[in-house]
Amino acid sequence: MLRLEAEVPDFSLDGVEGGRVRRYSLADLRGGWAVLFFYPADFTFVCPTEMRSFHERLPEFRALGCAVMAIGVDDIDSHRAWAEELGGVGFPILSDPGRVATRAYGVLSPEDRPWRATFVLDPGARLAHLTVSPANVGRSVEETRRVVAALQSGRLCPADWRPGEPTLEPTTAHRY
Repeated sequence: MLRLEAEVPDFSLDGVEGGRVRRYSLADLRGGWAVLFFYPADFTFVCPTEMRSFHERLPEFRALGCAVMAIGVDDIDSHRAWAEELGGVGFPILSDPGRVATRAYGVLSPEDRPWRATFVLDPGARLAHLTVSPANVGRSVEETRRVVAALQSGRLCPADWRPGEPTLEPTTAHRY
């Protein structure tokens, strides 16, 4: 498992965005906040709900200066067809058919598909937050956005904190 605050593994994968295919790498995410999320498969039941939710909330992530990229193990043609079926997706969907990135990030399930994993990266491409869920449980895109905002605040954020709400003042020398 990747360690918090460690630099995440590099990758170089073909991806599709707006019907165009190009090569993407970790370098594309350096210098700004990023959400890199893995998902099990195109043309399934839960994954489209997440894609649509990330797409609908993309302006909120962009307002935070946060890029979004998805990684799945289906081939690029499948990603392109699926994005079209979804009515378009405003962020790159990367293809990892060899499971190289999926293995490097430690999220390959016994079924040879990625777990539903979300990585929040800081501007130095270091792991700031990680969640992993089983294939049958969709992630909360709202929670991902909330976590990005909390991390960017640099403050102690209590449970259920929302941007604009008060943060906590440390009363001891402890960081957490």
